[in-house]
Amino acid sequence: MEKWYRIHEIARRERMFKSFLAIIEGTKAALQAIRANAMRSALTCLGIIIGVAAVITVVAVMQGFTKQINDQLADMAPDVTSIKPYTTPQQEMLGKRSYLTMRDFETLKGKVQGFDTITAQMMAFRFQGAVEYKGESHNTRVVGTESNYQKAYRIYPEMGRYIRPQDDDKRRRVAFIGETLIEKLKLPENPVGEYIKLGGEWFRIIGVAEKQGSFLGFDQDDYINIPISTMQILEGNARKPYFQIMFRLKPDVDEAQTLAQMKRILRQNHKLGPDDHDDFEFETAEKARENIDKFTGSATAITAGIVGISLLVGGIGVMNIMLVSVTERTRIIGTLKALGATPGFIMLQFLVEAVVLSLFGGVIGLITGYGAAAAISAIVPGMPAAYIPMWAILLSFGFTSAIGVIFGLVPAIKAARLNPIDALRYE
Repeated sequence: MEKWYRIHEIARRERMFKSFLAIIEGTKAALQAIRANAMRSALTCLGIIIGVAAVITVVAVMQGFTKQINDQLADMAPDVTSIKPYTTPQQEMLGKRSYLTMRDFETLKGKVQGFDTITAQMMAFRFQGAVEYKGESHNTRVVGTESNYQKAYRIYPEMGRYIRPQDDDKRRRVAFIGETLIEKLKLPENPVGEYIKLGGEWFRIIGVAEKQGSFLGFDQDDYINIPISTMQILEGNARKPYFQIMFRLKPDVDEAQTLAQMKRILRQNHKLGPDDHDDFEFETAEKARENIDKFTGSATAITAGIVGISLLVGGIGVMNIMLVSVTERTRIIGTLKALGATPGFIMLQFLVEAVVLSLFGGVIGLITGYGAAAAISAIVPGMPAAYIPMWAILLSFGFTSAIGVIFGLVPAIKAARLNPIDALRYE
């Protein structure tokens, strides 16, 4: 029994060695054929090059956007959870809107233990407009906040100070501004102590924030923060403002239990019944990142799929050229078969030739696509740097190899099935 096992093992190894030699010889023959028809081979690759370049350009630009968003979200208080009003589609159709209130904020602040910090922000209709300074005006974003907002979002003053509890308690008309306002309103280099007009009221500038830059073309330094109590009293009851609550929990707190407690409190405040949907939602930076990844991933897949159709056109071009090549080399195939070449060797030669052509087109397309994406990023203002993830590189090579195999299979089979005598008589 052991003797037969050894004979079988030796035979198996001999077959593997012969197959390996056949692959090497087939590859050499394929490369020689490609070199012999260099111009035709280059034109054959053109469809593959264009298809891969188009797909890689789309992927590089979209993934550049995704990477930039994720990098900036990682710097924007990723451990802060927001509570936002949520209106169901059915309620929106009926013209109803959900709101959070200062009462919700105060109730959570007083009843829930385990907050590292909790803060709120308010955006009111009256203050969304032009801010004025000595004849200059500029439309900016105005947010009502309180002192803990600085701790939650780690806002640091470049000049002056941030809003203090006393400012909120006494409803002071003070403003903390982003750096962009200095340029837009032609403020002094150090504007602390200057007065600006906002919503028909005068506010004294108490501080300027450190520069944060832009985010997807959105200027993060174009804003004004004022005490939330001041915004409330000046807004009055003319219109319900957009109110949002943000918090960070202590590391040792049971998050699930704390969120469940907060949910119960808010449902009681809003007088929701057992069958009523929550009119609020919890949102973390991780959730926002997942939503963005889902959106950009879908957009990338759809766009890449559309432009990827050109790869099929390129594959058909490879098949056509390989069929022509089989016809041209009919006598050579006959000679090889007469000298003992097996159908498998002949088939392998043409299959490898098709795969090599496709891979060559894939490499050139990859380089061209990245170059195009980098050029777009450099030319178009606000575009993020091009970024090609490893999966896109592996997918492009895998897809082009598959195209070579699929579209090279028909010519390879045709070549392998040629009768050597008929092939030698071919003129």
